[in-house]
Amino acid sequence: MGTSSSHRSLHDVLSRLALTEARVRAAVQSRRGGDTAADPFRGLYLSDSEVDRLLTGPAGARSGGAEFDELQARIERDATEAEEGGETLRLRDLVRAFGLTALDVELLFAAMAPEVDSRFERLYGYLHDDMTRRRASVGLALELAGIAAPAAAGRARLCAGAPLIDGGLVEILDTDRPFLTRALRVPDRVTMHLLGDDTPDPSLDGLTVRPVPCLAGDPVALGATLKRGATLCYLREHRGSAANSLAAAAFTELGLPALVLDLGRLRDHDPAKVAAVARREARLMGAGLVAGPVDAFGDNAGKAVPALCDPGWPVILHGRRSWDPKWTVDIPLSLEAPMISPTDMAGLWDALLTGDVEPGLDVGATMSSLNLDPAQVQRATSAAWWQAAHSARPIGAADLRLGARTQNAAGLERLARRTEPAAGWPDLVLPSAQIQMLRELVARARLRGRVLDDWKMRNSGRGTGIAALFTGAPGTGKTLTAEVLAYDLGFDLYTVDIATVVDKYIGETEKNLERIFTEAEQVNGVLFFDEADALFGKRSEVQGAHDRYANVETAFLLQRMEKFDGLVILATNLSANLDDAFTRRLDAVIDFPRPDAEHRYRIWDHALNPAVPRADDVDLRLLAERFELAGGNIRNITLAAGYFAADENRAVSMVDLMRGVHREFVKLGKLCKVADFEPYEAVLT
Repeated sequence: MGTSSSHRSLHDVLSRLALTEARVRAAVQSRRGGDTAADPFRGLYLSDSEVDRLLTGPAGARSGGAEFDELQARIERDATEAEEGGETLRLRDLVRAFGLTALDVELLFAAMAPEVDSRFERLYGYLHDDMTRRRASVGLALELAGIAAPAAAGRARLCAGAPLIDGGLVEILDTDRPFLTRALRVPDRVTMHLLGDDTPDPSLDGLTVRPVPCLAGDPVALGATLKRGATLCYLREHRGSAANSLAAAAFTELGLPALVLDLGRLRDHDPAKVAAVARREARLMGAGLVAGPVDAFGDNAGKAVPALCDPGWPVILHGRRSWDPKWTVDIPLSLEAPMISPTDMAGLWDALLTGDVEPGLDVGATMSSLNLDPAQVQRATSAAWWQAAHSARPIGAADLRLGARTQNAAGLERLARRTEPAAGWPDLVLPSAQIQMLRELVARARLRGRVLDDWKMRNSGRGTGIAALFTGAPGTGKTLTAEVLAYDLGFDLYTVDIATVVDKYIGETEKNLERIFTEAEQVNGVLFFDEADALFGKRSEVQGAHDRYANVETAFLLQRMEKFDGLVILATNLSANLDDAFTRRLDAVIDFPRPDAEHRYRIWDHALNPAVPRADDVDLRLLAERFELAGGNIRNITLAAGYFAADENRAVSMVDLMRGVHREFVKLGKLCKVADFEPYEAVLT
């Protein structure tokens, strides 16, 4: 806001206050004209001479004894000339934005006068005959505006439904008092706006965002619809779309700025207060209001959503849930927010990173598996930039993955154990057929945007999620593989604790699972169910209430998995216990066999990595051929051997490894054959 414009705003306010002051002077003269002898306390705390002094103080323009109508006409004439000269008059913009009448303006300034000129506090105390009442009351404001107190039309301008009250320009205090003695207050934001300040209301701190440019949808068509008179629009969005960008672009087509609120940041904010302040702020700014996602309101949506809808002013709301007709009487324009194509999203990554990446890094391919909206991409690139800058190097794939993980909501961490994956493909020792199927699973995750959306192969009613089943004996690498997939995709691994999910009370298990799936859809992560047969068991013939409710639980899981938009991996040692209906809903079923001798050797060698000191007598081939162990058992053995050696401050020897094998056999309850331990039989004693 320029200096000249701010000066003009101050001039307008002071001119209006001069009119208010003239009306106060008349009210003072009216009080003095009465019989003051009967009231010995009048003027006790503010003498008549002090009132006269206050009424001749430095309060801007003076009426010079002019009649009210003449003074008001002169103010309006000056304002018209200024507007015709190209100046912006905030008061006139306020009148148009809120639909105020001339009486509303009179009442507004009567209430605002003490906020601008402290003399009015004492003058109002004098007029109230109560020096503790320093704000205008309803009765005094009506009197100063020349309205008789019993006049219904005048009183209605300060009741619910009137622009001053519904627009948040004037607040009614002391609501337990009789109507005429209730105090009036003008919020600081309104006063500061009229004085030329554009700082948004502090109640919206942390909620306002600046959307990225629109990458999908037709803002021209939406803007044209709004121009034809649609004041309420609802954009139903999917994860990865950008409804607020489309809405802001549509308002640009109308020539309006956009006030964009991210309701996901509400936290401890009062939804009703935020809604009221947002509606007022949008009108003060002359901006369209964009707010969402409405899902953040939860069970309070029925009250909070209507509070955001402002009749007569353009509002665009968005969210992942469907519009509820019970929210408002008005029927909104309901649209689906289009998904952003993988090509456009890759272009956004490149544009935001501005070339500060490692040579040869294909950012689009690296981040193609992520399901982020443009605002999250913007924050993720910022986090990646700082991570790389901290080490004084270009941005790498690891930095981008870390930046993406910073956008994961924390809600799922209360329901599942989060692991930041560190294992990669070299850590997996599996047959080539299994490795191939796992890479195909990763390709599904990376390319689902192209196949399902660009190629229009999405199945109606199904989510975009990917579900896989890992089967095999304990220790064959199912959990490690889930970590490897998460690492390759740049995701976190969330392991669901079955004990916290299953509940003995009917219906509680389903509620727990619904919370997990809902939170999982808000993150880029791999949802991992170990021992999944405990949850996804076969449905049985109903022979009692227990069977009936167990079948309902399984049926719920079948339906919820089908709608899931993330990546879920089920692991089980007992695949035969899973319900057959899950097979159709799985994108891959991968069996993890026990390793043969060659694979066991590779696992032994990997477990004893180059950082582990080895004695010359270590023979991994012998260990691999003699002992048929799973990878998990081998890792336990090498870890135990490491502790044996470290305790004596030496390298890991064959004796240490044989001792570890013996301890593992004892733990598993397996028979130890003396011949298998030759020539290290001593470890058996």
